[in-house]
Amino acid sequence: MKIIILGAGQVGGTLAEHLASEANDITVVDTDGERLRGLGDRLDIRTVQGRGSFPTVLRQAGADDADMLVAVTNSDETNMIACQVAHTLFNTPTKIARVRESAYLTRAGLFDNDAIPVDVLISPEQVVTHYIKRLIEHPGALQVIDFAEGKAQLVAVKAYYGGPLVGQQLRQLREHMPNVDTRVAAIFRRDRPIMPKGDTVIEADDEVFFIAAKAHIRAVMSEMRRLEESYKRIVIAGGGQIGERLAEAIESRYQVKIIEMNPARCRYLSDTLDSTVVLQGSASDRDLLLEENIADADIFLALTNDDEANIMSSLLAKRLGAKKVMTIINNPAYVDLIQGGDIDIAISPQLATIGTLLAHVRRGDIVSVHSLRRGAAEAIEAIAHGDAKSSKVIGRAIENIGLPPGTTIGAIIRDEEVLIAHDDTVIEAGDHVILFLVDKKHIRDVEKLFHVGLSFF
Repeated sequence: MKIIILGAGQVGGTLAEHLASEANDITVVDTDGERLRGLGDRLDIRTVQGRGSFPTVLRQAGADDADMLVAVTNSDETNMIACQVAHTLFNTPTKIARVRESAYLTRAGLFDNDAIPVDVLISPEQVVTHYIKRLIEHPGALQVIDFAEGKAQLVAVKAYYGGPLVGQQLRQLREHMPNVDTRVAAIFRRDRPIMPKGDTVIEADDEVFFIAAKAHIRAVMSEMRRLEESYKRIVIAGGGQIGERLAEAIESRYQVKIIEMNPARCRYLSDTLDSTVVLQGSASDRDLLLEENIADADIFLALTNDDEANIMSSLLAKRLGAKKVMTIINNPAYVDLIQGGDIDIAISPQLATIGTLLAHVRRGDIVSVHSLRRGAAEAIEAIAHGDAKSSKVIGRAIENIGLPPGTTIGAIIRDEEVLIAHDDTVIEAGDHVILFLVDKKHIRDVEKLFHVGLSFF
């Protein structure tokens, strides 16, 4: 595919990296020449310096015959205008824009071809808020991903010493839970992927990814580790877009406090939110945290824009007794450094957003793509189309499908039913198939599997 990416920041750069490794023709546009040089030296891509919304710059970037425009600059307005220009002058088939400001997002009818022609809207704040909310709803999980509108979920947990399954073979999961169907899709041991088989033995500290129907998730988690109590008291550091949205989404079910530095923002938050307590001050002020009984907090969330401030306030909150801390980290290089020590979960907004973007770039009918293990692996939801003649998967049992190396099918969602994949499960037309890839270089092969042959038309 020929793809133009506007914006060489964290999201644009990470996206270019993902796509360039998959044999796409990528051009990145940015006003910052130095940033572009850095990207151009690292990746096999074209770069163009200039404002992405200018027609001349878009033409220079190859908009005349581009398949897709992805506008992820820091300016909502630039992204929106660029989509308008690409639509009007170049007739670009697919236009994706990052729009942060909720004032735009809440207006119905603003984004369609008769108004502002954006095919896919991406709001990182919305994606990250939803991501954190799911983690809060599943105490003890490292990652929670919804498939088929939440009918099935993929959950990552760390296996603990003394947990019921540690030291046991995977096939014993069924004996432990005869009434619950689940499948272990991937295991990471000391940062290396292991393809799970029936005789694989789970060790303490393994990161185990399993998939099950939403209703069974808690039962499976209790097999992996002691179940944690539901959270009650939540402290949020940073009352920006994400802090505000998260508080709004959870305040009816939890006791929420927000710590925010800016007095004007504090006034706004206390007027906007219903039951959240808003405190003005610094989240790394030891006396403030002690005064607010941080030791009673079930979870401390550092959600400011400043990585260093997030890390320091999280370490302090943990030291003072907060039971669990989650931290937003914008610099991907930091994420692996800090997760799993005093900081329980490090959240990368880029990786959460990239998954949403990749779903629209993949060929074949790919509904969603999720990064696992900070981008080391992927979970994909694809829809099987066609019939036994035109499709490589329909009418075949899973054991007879030529899956690429390192790929497993975890589950199939058929209408309202979640079927956990077994060797003899046969795929039907219209099934949502959940696949796991521990090696992303086989993405193209997976897409080809779900392409429909010409005899279908």
